[in-house]
Amino acid sequence: MDDFIITSHPSGILEWRINRPEKRNAVNFNVIKGLEEALDWAEKDQQVKTLVITGTGKQAFCSGGDLDEFHQLKTSEEAYSMLSKMGNLLYRLATFIKPTLALINGSAVGGGCEIATACDFRIAKKECKMGFIQGRLGITTGWGGASILYEKLPPHEAMKILLEANTYSTDQLKELGFVQEVFEKIDIHTAEDYLSHILKNHLHVLMCYKEALVSKWQHSALQSRMEKEIRNCSILWEKEEHHQAVEKFRTRKKE
Repeated sequence: MDDFIITSHPSGILEWRINRPEKRNAVNFNVIKGLEEALDWAEKDQQVKTLVITGTGKQAFCSGGDLDEFHQLKTSEEAYSMLSKMGNLLYRLATFIKPTLALINGSAVGGGCEIATACDFRIAKKECKMGFIQGRLGITTGWGGASILYEKLPPHEAMKILLEANTYSTDQLKELGFVQEVFEKIDIHTAEDYLSHILKNHLHVLMCYKEALVSKWQHSALQSRMEKEIRNCSILWEKEEHHQAVEKFRTRKKE
C-alpha cells in the first residue's frame, strides 16, 4: 500500500492524502517525499487552484512523526537532517502560491498539527482532538510549526497552546480561530463545498492575494524564525529526557 495518494479533482482541487491508517497516518521519510511531490504537481499544473491535505480513515489526520522510524535518530545532527527536510517543506507549504486547506478527518497531534497550521484554512470533523503535544516528549515543535502558529493566532493564545502541550476539541479551536469550520462528517466533497466560492475565481486572482500574504511573512523573516526553531528542537532531541519519554510512550502503546 502506498504511503500517500495524490488525486486531481475536476473542481480544481489537488488532494494529497497520507495513506497510513494503521500508523494513524504518521509521517515517515516516504510521506515527506510525497508532500514534496504534491507541492511540485500543484505548482506546475495550471488546472490546480487549491491543494487539500488530509488522511486516510476516520481516526487520524496525522499523528506527527513516525516514532518507530524517526527515533532511530539519536544525535542532534541526525535529528536536524530529518527535521529541516520536513521544516523546509512546511515553509514551502505555508508560503505556497496557491491556497491550501487542511481537511482534518481525525486527530491531529504533534507534527500533524504543524502540517495543519501551515495550511491557509482548516476544516475539521467534530470531536477530533488536536494539539501540539511535543512538550510531553521533551522536545519542541520540530518542523517550524510554532513560528507559523504565531502568524495564525494572537501570540498569547498561540503561546498558551504550545506551552500546555495539551489537546483541544474542534469547538475550542474554532472559537480561537484556528479551525474555520466544524462538520459532523467530512470528506473531499466537504472541502469542495467550503472552497466553492474560491474555486470560481481565476487562478491569477487567487495567486495575487496569496502573494501579498507571503510577502508579509518574508518581511517578518518567517523562514529564519522557523530555522531557529528547528535547530532548538534538534538540540533537545538528543537529550536523555527526550529518548526516555519516547521509549515510555512506545512501551505504553504496545501494552
